[in-house]
Amino acid sequence: MEFTHFNENGKAKMVEVGEKSDTNRVAVARGSIKMNKSTLDMIKEGQMKKGDVLAVAQVAGIMGAKKTSDIIPMCHNIFLTGADIRFEIDDVYSGIHIEAEVKTIGKTGVEMEALTAVSTVALTIYDMCKAVDKDMVIENIRLIKKSGGKSGDYMRKEEF
Repeated sequence: MEFTHFNENGKAKMVEVGEKSDTNRVAVARGSIKMNKSTLDMIKEGQMKKGDVLAVAQVAGIMGAKKTSDIIPMCHNIFLTGADIRFEIDDVYSGIHIEAEVKTIGKTGVEMEALTAVSTVALTIYDMCKAVDKDMVIENIRLIKKSGGKSGDYMRKEEF
């Protein structure tokens, strides 16, 4: 197996993608943040002092997707054609399930952008609610599916 992120001296490098064809690329990632029931109730009722938690987290997730190459060293700076964040409030789980879908037309995929979006959303929710709940847990951030590119389509076989 050839390691693509190392140069001839064994040092890290960004992979050259200039010769690759532009294709439509989509990635979907998911994750969750679990919290105390009272915290979830405060979010649902708009009672957090920092403002509308989900509205702010939605914008933060989109910004996170756009800034992925600034924080993940080997990621390419990608022009995104779309980014969307979806939430599912789960009263039984006492938390929020997060889904990010990111799209581009380009030479490299957007899996990292989707994963970064979910992570940024979860961290933003934590930040906005930490004054009332430091026990929140961010968990199960994972790629669900991706399409486009040389490696083709991917769909997670099992949810956990």
